[in-house]
Amino acid sequence: MTFLLTLVSTLLWWVLYSSIGALFFAIIAWTVLRWSERCPVVFNRTYLACLLWSLAGLLLVAGVAMHEGHTRPPYAPLLASATLRGALVVDMLIGVLLLWRLIPRVDARRIRPASACLAVAVVMAIAFGAATSLV
Repeated sequence: MTFLLTLVSTLLWWVLYSSIGALFFAIIAWTVLRWSERCPVVFNRTYLACLLWSLAGLLLVAGVAMHEGHTRPPYAPLLASATLRGALVVDMLIGVLLLWRLIPRVDARRIRPASACLAVAVVMAIAFGAATSLV
């Protein structure tokens, strides 16, 4: 019974933290996409894409942290590992694919892949800058 409660609690916190992060990422990505596409994009779909991206990214980073044994502070050795860098590249590719495939413009066309790349790069730069300032 304790294992089941721990599993449910972990899943709830995973979804909660991912949705909070996705809201901030969606606001940034939505702003960048509006600017780069020169056309309004749908915010709800931007949030959905960022939520799926956050869920996958948190799972990737947690998996790398558990694999390398850096689940408690200090996180500086984790940030310096090559495995985390590879996972972040995979995370960015997942983000680009999700944003490109899920976000339409208001004229019902899909956003350009270059715009998705730019949005992911800006979000990752802000997120990585915030993460390294906390360490």
